[in-house]
Amino acid sequence: MSVFQSIILGVLQGIAEFLPISSSGHLAVAQKLFGLEEVPLLFDVMLHLATLAAVILYFRKKIVRLVVILFRWIVPNKKEEVSPATPPDAEIDMLTGTDALGRKTILALIFATIVTGIIGVFTSKLIPDLPIQVTCVGFLCTAALLIFSSLWEKRHEKILRQAQNDTSADTRHAEFISVSHGISILQSLFIGFMQGVGTLPGISRSGSTIAGAQLAGVNRAAAGEFSFLVSIPAILGAFILEAKDLGEVGSQIGALPVACGCLAAFAWGYLSLSLLMKLIRRGKLEWFACYLIPLGICGLIFF
Repeated sequence: MSVFQSIILGVLQGIAEFLPISSSGHLAVAQKLFGLEEVPLLFDVMLHLATLAAVILYFRKKIVRLVVILFRWIVPNKKEEVSPATPPDAEIDMLTGTDALGRKTILALIFATIVTGIIGVFTSKLIPDLPIQVTCVGFLCTAALLIFSSLWEKRHEKILRQAQNDTSADTRHAEFISVSHGISILQSLFIGFMQGVGTLPGISRSGSTIAGAQLAGVNRAAAGEFSFLVSIPAILGAFILEAKDLGEVGSQIGALPVACGCLAAFAWGYLSLSLLMKLIRRGKLEWFACYLIPLGICGLIFF
């Protein structure tokens, strides 16, 4: 692999890791076009580690906040922090707004990671043997998931608005999609399952996880943030599983191409993450289906 090829793959990883268009699928297609038939899976995982660094940098304040909440939870002598009053029209931080919400987020991260890990153990054995056509089908599945989750959330938002304007409405349903109750264990299990599905080629991890959170009743902003926080243990776990091939990456690809690819993935990953968080808050994720559908169809035709 040349340095130019590794940079292109790194740029693709950085852009596609956070945008809901499947980074693993784009890497598989690009490697096919470059004629790179025997790229170790660990190289892809190392590119994921580079984008993981972008996640940690972007969400550093929220991560520190969760660590502080965890410390206060473990050490009972510490008094729980009393959060300042939130203005009525301010957006509630569903993940770390209070210590109670932070504890629910920590538990949700743990349970979602366990489910993803179980699924990932099985999918990691299937991925190397799957043909490129499966990746193209995955693009189409991701597009369908983005469209369906967007329609689902808009329906629930309509019900919530009606409940707020009509005191006779089903308030229990309105509370279900409220942003103030945090992520429950059942919601985290479903999100973890959807992230596990996202390990399949062509299925976007961020797209499936965000869509899963929205289908479970989590609001858009929290769904996006939780999706990237839960990616941290998932990516680290994938690296541990493939770390045995670290020497193979150095011998087959070379240290310089790997370093250049990872640097490109980090830089472009941070930029795409910043863009995606804005799109999530505006509810525009279904737009990416306009790209994934023709991409998947063209892939099935030409590959």
